[in-house]
Amino acid sequence: MAVGLALTLLSTAFACAPTEKPASAGGALQIVTTTGMIADAARRIAGEHAEVVALMGPGIDPHLYKATESDVRKLSDADLILYQGLFLEGKMGDILGKLSSSRPVLAVGEVIDESVLMQPPAYEGQFDPHVWFDVGLWAEILLPITDALSELRPEHAESFRANAAAFAEQLQAMDQWVDESIATIPEEQRVLVTAHDAFGYFGRRYGLEVVGLQGLSTLAEAGLKDVDRVVDIVTSRQIPAMFVESSVPRRSIEALQASCREAGWEVAIGGELFSDAMGAAGTREGTYPGMVEHNVTTLVTALGGRLDSPFPGNEEGSS
Repeated sequence: MAVGLALTLLSTAFACAPTEKPASAGGALQIVTTTGMIADAARRIAGEHAEVVALMGPGIDPHLYKATESDVRKLSDADLILYQGLFLEGKMGDILGKLSSSRPVLAVGEVIDESVLMQPPAYEGQFDPHVWFDVGLWAEILLPITDALSELRPEHAESFRANAAAFAEQLQAMDQWVDESIATIPEEQRVLVTAHDAFGYFGRRYGLEVVGLQGLSTLAEAGLKDVDRVVDIVTSRQIPAMFVESSVPRRSIEALQASCREAGWEVAIGGELFSDAMGAAGTREGTYPGMVEHNVTTLVTALGGRLDSPFPGNEEGSS
């Protein structure tokens, strides 16, 4: 659906609703998020006191996502809307902005201090929105979500705080596990080659060089110069593997692999990484910790490292 039509539907919804939507009295809060990563955090903090719906499921590219009529209805009925911000949901900006006049709307990525956000030179004036790849940085969204929930349900504020603290403790242990696991990859092989430049925070935090065929957004298409640049890096340094992404068509990486082969270097496709979306609901990869575990395990295995310690919190299973 075009943004213009979505805004028309949104205007109609506003015409039939009060100017400011009160939180659902007494019952579970209705929370709508854009991405699964945000939904996972909201569910863990809210617990039984909220029903959380993510608009963008497995394999969905948030850079290209357009709100549907069903999405607009869900957003219009929400007590709280959580989205990434930093232009990740570029095609939904107008809709989310209009909704903020009638109910709490929080851009979780924009609560992080700008001094620690990445601003690639090619995207002057625009921050990299993919902050969830730095586990410690992602933990900074927990307090703002907790505060938003507590304002809507002050009687459950203590429960929200306890849940957030428990998740923050798990994220701290996870951050250390990722750091130690990536450090087992031979230094000369700590190069992450993917379809688009989503892993900048991951590389900065855990010591990998990140090479993306496309830019920050999948809206930008890779050109011949981009292909030549990456092929030169992979072949000259004999990088053993490159990776496809769950939310980006694999054809670009497969074509890159073929170009490297023509240049005399056989590079493997080391596996699929979850970048802008998590795995399917009900699977381990459909949770934020499970997504992190999958990505790190895939990277370490393909790039010649080893997993010396178990993943923290693995006993929780899928949720």
